[in-house]
Amino acid sequence: MSTPDPAAAGPVPASERPDPAAPFGPLVGVEWLAERIGGPGVVLFDASVGAHRGAPARIPGARPFDLDGTLSDHAAAAPHTMPAAAEFADAMRGLGLDDTDTVVVYDGAGIYSSARAWWMLRAMGFDRAAVLDGGLPAWTAAGRPVEDAPAAYEGPRGTFTARPRPGLLVDAAAVSAALADPAAAVLDARTRERFEGTAPEPRPGLRGGHMPGAVNLPFGRLQGPQGLMLPPDGLRAAFEAVAAGKERLRFSCGSGVTACVLALGATLAGYRDTAVYDGSWSEWGLPSPDRPVTSGP
Repeated sequence: MSTPDPAAAGPVPASERPDPAAPFGPLVGVEWLAERIGGPGVVLFDASVGAHRGAPARIPGARPFDLDGTLSDHAAAAPHTMPAAAEFADAMRGLGLDDTDTVVVYDGAGIYSSARAWWMLRAMGFDRAAVLDGGLPAWTAAGRPVEDAPAAYEGPRGTFTARPRPGLLVDAAAVSAALADPAAAVLDARTRERFEGTAPEPRPGLRGGHMPGAVNLPFGRLQGPQGLMLPPDGLRAAFEAVAAGKERLRFSCGSGVTACVLALGATLAGYRDTAVYDGSWSEWGLPSPDRPVTSGP
């Protein structure tokens, strides 16, 4: 990846900024991918969910990272719960992933569920993964080819090894501790209406509102009008506006998916002490005296 000229006019896109802590940054642009797609050791995952899952349009060669299917623990009470390390490793091997591969993840909505796949890979010790900035919409807007088929893989098994990092995905007890920690901030990626309890929750049985002490940063605020992530200085400003300078950040959302968009943005902005609440509101919002809820701003 070429290094941008710092003297060039305008902000440098986040997807073109190298990350000195990794072989390449956590976000790559369409041109970066187009130059490498189909190359040896480059694996492309489609992590689309909901209406975009299994859609008959994929970036050439994309394999299915099925968050609505095998890549969530369906025995857990909350949807999209991270599978156990052994199950995750088996799924990755089944998709042909080797430890030496480089992964790019995208989704059909832009940057929505792809960040969840990226964070899961990180949580399992795999650092050579990045999110495609703008996802499939950015790829097609650039006139790049799309195959008229859903993501699929029928090749040999890979050699992926899971090396779990438990601190990247946390439970309700860790979030409760963060809410009581003056050095930490808990950021909720849901819409303002859901955060304030003025809009109903899409999942039945959940209370409306938010955790007392949490702050609201809807994940869409980290993206520009074309669905691309803001540059690092814009991301840092968005976080500082709600986190009041705190560097220990914990992220929540509806089911642990868009919380990972905040995790991606925070990583690009230079935050290092970050974690995602795996159960998110699908767990916290259930009736429980141990998980208080409040409404309003």
